[in-house]
Amino acid sequence: MSSALLALEDGSIWRGQSFGAPLTTNGEVCFNTSMTGYQEILTDPSYRGQIVTMTYPLIGNTGINSLDVESHQPHVSGLIVRELSPVVSSWRSEETLDSYLKRYNIPGLTSIDTRSLTLRLRTQGSLRGVLTSEKISDAAAVDLAKKWFYLEHDFVKEVTCPKPYDWDPEDKLSRKWTLIQGKRPVGAPPLTGEDYFAPLPPVKYRIAAFDFGLKTNILRRLRQHGFQVRVLPATATADEALSTNPDGIFLSNGPGDPAVIKYAHKTVQALIGKKPIFGICLGHQILGYALGGKTFKLKFGHRGGNQPVKDLITGRISITSQNHGFAVDPKSLPAAEVETTQINLNDQTSEGLRHRSEPLFSVQYHPEASPGPHDADYFFREFGTLIEKSRG
Repeated sequence: MSSALLALEDGSIWRGQSFGAPLTTNGEVCFNTSMTGYQEILTDPSYRGQIVTMTYPLIGNTGINSLDVESHQPHVSGLIVRELSPVVSSWRSEETLDSYLKRYNIPGLTSIDTRSLTLRLRTQGSLRGVLTSEKISDAAAVDLAKKWFYLEHDFVKEVTCPKPYDWDPEDKLSRKWTLIQGKRPVGAPPLTGEDYFAPLPPVKYRIAAFDFGLKTNILRRLRQHGFQVRVLPATATADEALSTNPDGIFLSNGPGDPAVIKYAHKTVQALIGKKPIFGICLGHQILGYALGGKTFKLKFGHRGGNQPVKDLITGRISITSQNHGFAVDPKSLPAAEVETTQINLNDQTSEGLRHRSEPLFSVQYHPEASPGPHDADYFFREFGTLIEKSRG
């Protein structure tokens, strides 16, 4: 390994060892507290434009496989870890984390004190940074970090699908199952379908899903709850979404500042009252704008699989998987029409909303997890219930 460094816009420097691609990259430096699932984090489109610091110290020990991905490629700008595991021990691994990042031209930094970096980000807030293994001075690296501007950049258009398509889980799940069975160690007990994914139920609902940075596991969970999904680009119009007469509209997760994607605000606003709507993460924020609200930037965001959320209607508390740097301002929403349904117990920010008369609701976190707990998976059932009520 060669030497590398991370320079932050506040002038602070962390020195370590390079892995992945040997180049220079800019990004918003943030941290994720998940203990597992680094592969899913790397391939989550919501991380577009970000250099992710993993707070769990040992990363890379399970390698990379071609099955547990959330999109067709990794989207992070860079990855920072305390220790890159020299050993890959999973029987499902197909390549190392180092070679995977090299293949997609993404740099990594290891052998730094990620605790001190995380404390800096919690104190100062998420900061712009430069990760480099090239020979440039500290001052030049800090200057590059300061010059990178991202708040008005539309990352959604970089990660959305180019054209509409019908998601077919049969081929994907069958291929996944065949590969899993084929890689089982000699003498291992046989697997059943329930060991890896739930049997697919009959299709109950047809929905149109806006791809603002859609994770694959959201598609899997929707199908496993009886939804047949037509995926639309983020720039699709309301008329295009309604053209196939779907039973409902789904708004996905995605990267960046929700205030930038005004075309999505306009589209969702035109869909309110036409069909039941369910939004997740960025979809929650877009729905907030469509209802007349605003968002604000969090100091260091919510990223990890251990965020406590309280349902204000039932009193239920769930541990949730989250990845976002902005939040809906509840005070900006028309109180007579919209209510906040859930709050984050760490900082009291909005984690859910619903309309008092129209069939729509949203949550800020990821009920499909991947990685993370499955406490909130029931929201997919609630979407089905909402569709059933609207039919009646």
